[in-house]
Amino acid sequence: MTTLSHYDRQGQARMVNVAAKAVTLRTAEAQAFVRMSPRVVRAVRKAGNPKGDPLEVARIAGITAAKRTSEWIPLCHPLALAHIDVLATLCKNGVEIRTRVSATAQTGVEMEALVAAAAAALTVYDMCKALDKAIEIQDVFLVKKTGGKSGDYHRKGTRRSRGR
Repeated sequence: MTTLSHYDRQGQARMVNVAAKAVTLRTAEAQAFVRMSPRVVRAVRKAGNPKGDPLEVARIAGITAAKRTSEWIPLCHPLALAHIDVLATLCKNGVEIRTRVSATAQTGVEMEALVAAAAAALTVYDMCKALDKAIEIQDVFLVKKTGGKSGDYHRKGTRRSRGR
């Protein structure tokens, strides 16, 4: 593709018309990393957070956000998602978030996977910000996608976890 798809010939933003596209199985994986101090990591490891387990709350937030992606991203199509998986893993210097989304649809699910990763990361921040406002959300990106007219994509050099 040599042009941006969300603009018409007059340069106006538009939702892409997918009516003529084939319905195929689409999958996407994304990730994010929430960097935090060792003190915050230790606190997350301990049970008894009054708001609940930050990793479990983040997982549910990511799933919920993926289902509502078209409400976050104005020109996204609302999709009936077949599956959403969000995994939040505590590492020695933060939380690694990995998401996987699938649907049988006329358009891809990359944005749903990315929104799930972003929402889960933001939720970890929200759950832990009382301990440290300097927590950083880093490296939100698409890992891979399958299906559709543009074919498969696999990011090269994807880092797995950071410092487990």
